[in-house]
Amino acid sequence: MTPINPILDRQRERGLFVLLAVLLGLFFIADILSGSVLLPAAEVLQALIHPSRAIETVKTIVLDFRLPKAITAVVAGTALSVSGLQMQTIFRNPLAGPYVLGISAGASLAVALFALGFAPLMTLGVTLSGSWPLAVVAWAGAFAVLLLVLFVSSRVNDNMTVLILGMLFSSAAGAVVSILQYFSSESMLKAFIVWTMGSLGSITTEQLTVVVPAIVAGILLALAKMKDLNAFLLGETYARSLGVPIFRSRLWIFLSASILAGTVTAFCGPIGFVGIAVPHLARVLFRTSDHRVLLPATLLLGANAMLLSDIIAQLPGLQATLPINSVTALLGIPIVIWMIIRNRKFATL
Repeated sequence: MTPINPILDRQRERGLFVLLAVLLGLFFIADILSGSVLLPAAEVLQALIHPSRAIETVKTIVLDFRLPKAITAVVAGTALSVSGLQMQTIFRNPLAGPYVLGISAGASLAVALFALGFAPLMTLGVTLSGSWPLAVVAWAGAFAVLLLVLFVSSRVNDNMTVLILGMLFSSAAGAVVSILQYFSSESMLKAFIVWTMGSLGSITTEQLTVVVPAIVAGILLALAKMKDLNAFLLGETYARSLGVPIFRSRLWIFLSASILAGTVTAFCGPIGFVGIAVPHLARVLFRTSDHRVLLPATLLLGANAMLLSDIIAQLPGLQATLPINSVTALLGIPIVIWMIIRNRKFATL
């Protein structure tokens, strides 16, 4: 076997990072250009670069709707992907993620209790505009489920059992949400069902002032725990031998994952499969499990994946938009299936 040249390997990593950064810029511009209303590229760029000289209608569409949606796609993709990477590392399970482990379901349940249970006199649209209360509720719901999964995992050594229990927690949360929906009014029920389909275009500029700082804080927490995540790759015993405070480190990582997944779920709805598929793509492309490389790679890949999903969801030239959750599922499920088959092949060698 030919030994890997570390210099060539680093050059390859730098090349991939440059490529992902270029793709991010291209997808971001393409996402702003996409929409039910076809706008000339020159007018869109004019609205972005010199808004005072742009046509008022174009400026409104670009700056008030498309630009916030593109920014939301970037931060949502990075948040879900980084959260999924953290969960896969902590539980040492390739199928772990915010959606599968029930973190998104916990956040959804908390939002449902807040919108359909504790605030029955307010419509969901009014409730969702209360940015900070909604975000805090979603964080609490996500963190509660994570603590429950952590409690179970401390007593069950089988990762597959933990995964199944996470899915059961998700189903239980879904059952409570169904009960709340049954007793809610017709208008609130319709708004909530639309929210569960996922949307990147419903976030206002004011809400971005909550979403962006929250997700940046969650990512900074994840970056601060990169060394601990590397230690967890070989198990808790190895991590403890390196001096990693297991309980405290896990708590900080769970807090980061809760903020990331909870924020996206609160404002965009439960978006699945991004948190599972993107970390695996990062591992395959960069051929490493070192989180010093893997975490920023996952971050960039997640932003690109969500922007691409949003471009596809726009159905360019048509007066319709697909639910983002459907697009991410259609793109993510084949990757997860391929990953499972690939791992089984390696296991039989």
